[in-house]
Amino acid sequence: MLINNLQMFGFEALWSPYYFLTICLVTVLYFFIVGRWRGNFIGAVAVERKTKAYFVISMVLLYICKGGPVDLLGHFMFSAHMTQMAIVYLVIPPLFILGIPPWLARSVIYVRGVKPVFKFFTKPLIALLLFNGLFSLYHIPLLFDVIKTDMTLHGIVSVVLFIAAFCMWWPLVNQLEEEQTLSSLKKLGYIFADGVLLTPACALIIFANHSLYATYTDSSAWVQALSLCVPPSMIASLGQLAPEMFNTLPPVEDQQLGGVIMKIIQEIVYGTVLGFIFFQWARKEREKDTYMPDFTEPQDIKPKEFPSTPPLN
Repeated sequence: MLINNLQMFGFEALWSPYYFLTICLVTVLYFFIVGRWRGNFIGAVAVERKTKAYFVISMVLLYICKGGPVDLLGHFMFSAHMTQMAIVYLVIPPLFILGIPPWLARSVIYVRGVKPVFKFFTKPLIALLLFNGLFSLYHIPLLFDVIKTDMTLHGIVSVVLFIAAFCMWWPLVNQLEEEQTLSSLKKLGYIFADGVLLTPACALIIFANHSLYATYTDSSAWVQALSLCVPPSMIASLGQLAPEMFNTLPPVEDQQLGGVIMKIIQEIVYGTVLGFIFFQWARKEREKDTYMPDFTEPQDIKPKEFPSTPPLN
């Protein structure tokens, strides 16, 4: 039923060809840079397959979430919107960072003018507060409805949030030796703090006993928000539309489900990263113990005797 309702908006609304072309161009450019053009970069070495795979996966997920059916569905169901937010800001950025080889990252972030700004916004405390603060502000009902109904503002906010998410993930997963500002123990604390800071926004959504967002309940606001991904002429040709036509759940339950989905995906992602960092830390500690030299003091070693020097006449 839902799939049939979505198909009435046409292939272009479901699978944006413009977004697809953009993602393809970025991916092709990436492979040229890490392949044929690699020699133009200082310290460039061959890129591992898993690094390329991380980048490709991040691009595929980005297209599905922002150029595919998930984006359209996110205008009908708040739970789909929160799924989109969780993947775009919690899953894609770490994959994207892991997909950038260190020599390419240095060529970008150490450019004069970029380096001081990048260094400031990727400081752990600033990055942590920036992303979680912006994410929470975005979901304040008044701001949310304004952003969702203005194409320019929505585009700007989406880019800013993605950059903030990139900065938040950078101290945790970047592969540059000189950028390892957090020890393994501090990384564990960083993830814990990140989870705590994101909780209030999810709790507001989960425990609200009424619908918070007009763009999912008010027909006029909903149509205005829908026009961001569906041409207004097509919306007009479809006649009278209402959000209830595309959602099998009551608005409040859909809203609560969205908060739960966001929290579950967050816990899965953070738990995975937490486990990876913990086992990486444990392995390093074992290696230290294995290769630690034995400083046991030797026993029964007599001092070396030197021949006496004849007296001077």
